[in-house]
Amino acid sequence: MRSFPMTTRTALAAMILIASVGLTACGDKKDKAQSGKAGAAAAAQARTVSVGSVETRPLGGGVEASGLLVSREEAAVGSELSGYRVARLYADEGDWVRAGQPLAQLDDTLLRAQVDQQAAVTAQSQAEAARVAGLDGQGVLSQEQIETRRYQAKAQEAALKELRTRVSRMTITSPVSGRVLQRGVQPGQIAGGGTTPWFTIARDGLVELDAEVNEADLPGIREGQSAQVSLPGGQSISGVVRLVSPRVDSNSRLGKVRVRLPVRPDLRPGGFGRATFGASGAAVTAIPESAIRYEADGLSVMTVDSNNRAHQVAVKIGQKGGGWAQLVQGPPAGTRIVLGGASFVADGDTIRPATNTQQAAR
Repeated sequence: MRSFPMTTRTALAAMILIASVGLTACGDKKDKAQSGKAGAAAAAQARTVSVGSVETRPLGGGVEASGLLVSREEAAVGSELSGYRVARLYADEGDWVRAGQPLAQLDDTLLRAQVDQQAAVTAQSQAEAARVAGLDGQGVLSQEQIETRRYQAKAQEAALKELRTRVSRMTITSPVSGRVLQRGVQPGQIAGGGTTPWFTIARDGLVELDAEVNEADLPGIREGQSAQVSLPGGQSISGVVRLVSPRVDSNSRLGKVRVRLPVRPDLRPGGFGRATFGASGAAVTAIPESAIRYEADGLSVMTVDSNNRAHQVAVKIGQKGGGWAQLVQGPPAGTRIVLGGASFVADGDTIRPATNTQQAAR
């Protein structure tokens, strides 16, 4: 074997070490380059979507809907009797009446004469029945004759009771307290079997707005929510949602919302009104409606972290207005969220954010 001097061996070792370090450095650079290319490729494949944010803001004008003013409850009053003339009227349209208050009086002159006559017949039958008391089985009268007198006495008593009941129905009274909306009877009219009520009464004078709301806006309206109702004359009245209908009309795609209004003389059933729901200047945590995902398991939004990665978060929303929805439960204000393209983004996807110019301008 050929031997080398010490200096030569030292030089060869140094050269080998330098070559090894150089190869390692080249390998590291190659790995970093490949990693950079992979990241660039992933970024290039990321979907570009509009990104907004959770804000603290007022909801604006709220949902608007129009409808007719209606009585909360109406009582239709008429006569159960027929063939009697209307003698007097005690109430007219617009009057306020109490429960039990007389509204009309039928002419009972003939009926009272019939009552007096029947009372006499009844007294005679009762006297004859009293004479046979205790004669059962004694042979003075047959048992059939005795029972006939007793039966006649009971029949005459029933006839008298029926006539006296008619007398009590000759005065037509109000079944509820409230305001008379319509009178459909005239003095001198003969009571008959017509279907038109003699009086229509709004119970307690309560009038509501029967608003028709678009199906898409119904989830943002709830019972107890405040509403502002405008009348054609320019009056503005504060009301409260009493009822949100559980059904939607299959043809119009509208749902009914009843708004309770205060008792006022200028509120007339049949009139027109327009309601604004959720019109409040109070700031709330809100998100654009376009960010909400509607799925079988509930509502959610796609949040975006600092690495532009999307994460699905369940949310609960409240009232809506101006394209925004109150965030009752969900991410805090300032969180970035995917807007219109959220339905095309899956949990964990990397996205390329594009600022929503309309939200940024607000």
